[in-house]
Amino acid sequence: MKSNIMLKELSDQLSGKSIEENLAWLGTRFAGRIVFTTSLGIEDQVITHMIFKNDLDIKVATLDTGRLFPQTYDVLSNTISRYRKKITVHFPEYEAVEKMVSEKGPFSFFESKENRMECCRLRKVVPLNRALDGMECWISGIRADQSDNRNQMNWIEYDEAKKLIKFYPLFNWSFEDVNNFIKENNVPYNSLHDKGYVSIGCEPCTRAVKPGEDFRAGRWWWENDGSKECGCHIN
Repeated sequence: MKSNIMLKELSDQLSGKSIEENLAWLGTRFAGRIVFTTSLGIEDQVITHMIFKNDLDIKVATLDTGRLFPQTYDVLSNTISRYRKKITVHFPEYEAVEKMVSEKGPFSFFESKENRMECCRLRKVVPLNRALDGMECWISGIRADQSDNRNQMNWIEYDEAKKLIKFYPLFNWSFEDVNNFIKENNVPYNSLHDKGYVSIGCEPCTRAVKPGEDFRAGRWWWENDGSKECGCHIN
């Protein structure tokens, strides 16, 4: 398949280089057709710093679900102030969200996995698809040790559903590596990370993680079955 050939070529080209070198090369290779989507979490702040500090030709976008923590908005504001660069914000389609909340209430996601996935789809997946429209390369802050599902992924992949290359610059980094980079480079980050929140999403669906708990245990914490994903990265 053509996608497999491209993936092999890109893998060979990127292997052995630094993250910043790879980001710069991809920015040139996919000029105007490459996007980094940030959740404004600590991993994504590392990548944002690398893109903005080096003035790379990579679009940076984020999703505002309408249910984010105030601290997450602080990160967005502080990041724009620090780097003086544009972060494109994508919102859900209000008609669909209005219909869902009007018919099922503001906390329907607690009632069933189906309702939760519906909410994630409307608030995250749909606006993400708009952010990816016209793109050929998608950069994400996924790390292998975030979950068993993500550990089975590869550092560079071809997304058959979305028809684009996905690159995970921090795939082999540890959480300690991420924290050290943030401190050493004085990168703005979410203060909730200092309170046990390792993976931060929407406010009602996120809690702090207890010592010894899985990295993703704080996401959709009332669910005990299956993977803790919203559908943006794993179909």
